[in-house]
Amino acid sequence: MESWECPVCRIKCYKDSLDLALKNLCMPGEKVSVKKHVCSLHSKLLTLFCLQHEEPICSVCEGSSKHKTHECIPVDEAALDRKEELLETGLKPLEEQLEGYKEVKQSFEETAELIKSQAQQTEHQIQEDFEKLHQFLRYEEAARMAVLREEEEEKSRRMKKMIDDMNREIAAILDTMRAIKKDLVSDDISFLQNYKDTLKRAQCTSPDPELVSGALINVAKHLGNLQVRVLEKMLKSVQYTPVILDPNTAHPCLILSDDLTSMRFSDGIRMLPDNPERFDNYRMVLGSEGFDSGTHSWDTEVGDNTVWFVGVVYKSVQRKGVVQTGLWRVGYYNDKYWARCPKGPQTVLTLEKKPQRIRVQLDWDRDTLSFYDLDNDTHLHTFTHTFTERLFPYINIGSNLYPARILPGKASVTVEQHIIPPHVSPSSF
Repeated sequence: MESWECPVCRIKCYKDSLDLALKNLCMPGEKVSVKKHVCSLHSKLLTLFCLQHEEPICSVCEGSSKHKTHECIPVDEAALDRKEELLETGLKPLEEQLEGYKEVKQSFEETAELIKSQAQQTEHQIQEDFEKLHQFLRYEEAARMAVLREEEEEKSRRMKKMIDDMNREIAAILDTMRAIKKDLVSDDISFLQNYKDTLKRAQCTSPDPELVSGALINVAKHLGNLQVRVLEKMLKSVQYTPVILDPNTAHPCLILSDDLTSMRFSDGIRMLPDNPERFDNYRMVLGSEGFDSGTHSWDTEVGDNTVWFVGVVYKSVQRKGVVQTGLWRVGYYNDKYWARCPKGPQTVLTLEKKPQRIRVQLDWDRDTLSFYDLDNDTHLHTFTHTFTERLFPYINIGSNLYPARILPGKASVTVEQHIIPPHVSPSSF
């Protein structure tokens, strides 16, 4: 007789025993399944579904006082209805939510990659800028050391000459002293005969030597405020830009320069994360720092672009879609020059010459924002408004004819001096 391996104990057994074991394995599940479909009160199959109580019932339950006034339908019909309902109201929204989460996850992954790219590019730019500073400092150190060595050599030569002169004077005096000592031991007649000449030689001496002024190294000139003077010179050799553009706000069509001072329009849209700071409709970019007090000024070169706007926006300005409020600017569009502001009329500007460089001047405390044509020294427009939040510089460019850029300004080192009033004694400090 053929033997089999028991699925329970793994021991060899005959087929009859194996069938019994398999039956015992399956029966508990069948009993449980049947038990779940039987009414616990009447031991009848659950064939109906009470719509009021939202529960399966048997045929006896339907006639009971609890359910006899309720609407009941077959369980297969109720199951089908609720499966369709669950599909529409449960599964489909979850599928849509899942797709949304997948899209957001992909955006997060793209953002993570951009973060790495930004960090690498920024690190490279930092290294480049610091290498330029290091080169300047190394050159400046070498130049100042050369000046020091030149002064040392010149004053050392002068001092050596003076020492040589003193050596000659000392040698001459020693010769005179030896001659006098020789005359002092000569016979009286010879001494008296040579006395006047010897006395004259002894009295013919040079003036007493003195150390001339300026013989020492001018240490104060080399070390006095050295860092400040080097910094002042450094600032003359580097460019200071009053407004730095923020790439995280730039529309994907805009490409910023490595130093974040200029931008150009691109016909293609770069794959960038749609972060909350970024504009997705207008081709615009903001400055990285805003103003909520004081006077500020910056110059923007717009060149021959056929579409451009420059001005300021509120920090809370809408970044997605059409910007409705919080925007003050002048610009060129549809062959006309415009001045535009929120909730105000659009003013057409009549200009005799085409401006290339625009100065924006903000006086936050006096509620004024003015625009000037630098090339023609002309006032273009002034907005008067009580600003209520931080303002950021912005540029909007809609053509690729010419890069728009923030023009460099002048940087300086300010040294604070404390002046004591005439009526105050220094000893009181």
